[in-house]
Amino acid sequence: MHRLSTFVLGFTILAFALPAKAQESTRPYSQCLAVAQTLPGASYANLTPAELEVQLDRIAEGSGEVEIMFAGHSTYVITTPAGISIATDYNGWSGRVTVPDIVTMNKAHSSHFTLSPDERIGEVLRGWNFDGTPADHDVVVEDVYIRNVTTDIRNFGAMEPDGNSIFIFEVADLCIGHLGHLHHPLEDRHFAEIGRLDIVMVPVDGGLTLSHVAMTGIAQRLQSSILLPMHRRGAPLSSFIEMMGDKFTTDFVNADSFTVSARSLPRRPTILVLKGV
Repeated sequence: MHRLSTFVLGFTILAFALPAKAQESTRPYSQCLAVAQTLPGASYANLTPAELEVQLDRIAEGSGEVEIMFAGHSTYVITTPAGISIATDYNGWSGRVTVPDIVTMNKAHSSHFTLSPDERIGEVLRGWNFDGTPADHDVVVEDVYIRNVTTDIRNFGAMEPDGNSIFIFEVADLCIGHLGHLHHPLEDRHFAEIGRLDIVMVPVDGGLTLSHVAMTGIAQRLQSSILLPMHRRGAPLSSFIEMMGDKFTTDFVNADSFTVSARSLPRRPTILVLKGV
């Protein structure tokens, strides 16, 4: 198992952006909808000095380590400090995945979903609704909060609304995002709804989802500390890495998993290529 080198992070909390979706009183509090000065239309919370001190203490202390394992194609398995396992783009037949507690899925291809998931899975979160309405997930299981932001998918040349979801996993003071089978550039509203992503899982096929030019533009704007490639088909990974530019370092790891905490995020944005990717 690969453990990232520990760094001491300095945090400056400027404000917390709260798009309309997160403002509904029935939804859990999202720590990831934060620091969004550049997002048009974002509103900011007014923290008192006492509230700000609590937020800083919470970030500084962290709340345990998260394990992330590459299981194949677009499937990563996230294991929380409480032992909850989450498999992304779960299809039920490929990749080294046992029976997770939670699975997320996307509609674009059968390698990203299953219509007959194992009945032992506690939460099955599809990134689309069968009736064509947007999927809307706000799920808390033990120490993880999972929400989604819908995007469109290509369907026989046309764009089908809300067929894909970007899933965000908020756990141990980390914001972890999975872009799914993303087929179009993101708009300002998408970035506002996503918020901060410390770790992001990005398809790097170069065309089956988006071109490397379009995908690197999204990844660069997200400014995540760790970028995890996935869906590696078509164009070479080296092309994606080169386009990301010299602000990102690349770490090829001879292991299929690593552990990370809020305190061990790298200072310099890192493309982390796990074994098997």
